[in-house]
Amino acid sequence: MTAALKVIPTPDPLAEVFCRLGIETVTYSHPPVFTVEEGKDFKHLIPGGHTKNLFLKDKKEQLWLITALWDTQIDLKGLPEKIGCGRISFGSAERLLDALGVTPGSVTPLAVINDTSRKVRPVLDARLMACETVNCHPLLNDKTTCLSPKDLVRFMEDLGYSPLIVDFGAF
Repeated sequence: MTAALKVIPTPDPLAEVFCRLGIETVTYSHPPVFTVEEGKDFKHLIPGGHTKNLFLKDKKEQLWLITALWDTQIDLKGLPEKIGCGRISFGSAERLLDALGVTPGSVTPLAVINDTSRKVRPVLDARLMACETVNCHPLLNDKTTCLSPKDLVRFMEDLGYSPLIVDFGAF
């Protein structure tokens, strides 16, 4: 059974920033999804690169948000060398909520809008950035917002980030 999709307005506060920056988006409403696998019934209906996100911390307590194309294999043992950090582990749900204002299942690169103290370092997958469109949750897992990779980077830069772009296939 294929889930029904409905185009809806992009939720605030994202809509305000997108409007100010002239970023065009389309947002779809769909049943909540907590994993990449759960969205397979309708993802094919939304063109572009769908994301998977990892919220991590390193041994120095630096927080990382890895955003990759949904099928990317990320070698967690080799990742520290790629991004320039020490050993990493998954961040707790409490730390995620504190840093990015979202809960597990709703992790998204757009959540950096909630990181007012700039604790998190965003890392973007080179394959995802090669897609025509990036599809990610707009802070809630019952919606998908679509925007260009260039606009995702511009959104992050406007918030004071310099996202690192990594080729995860080159491990």
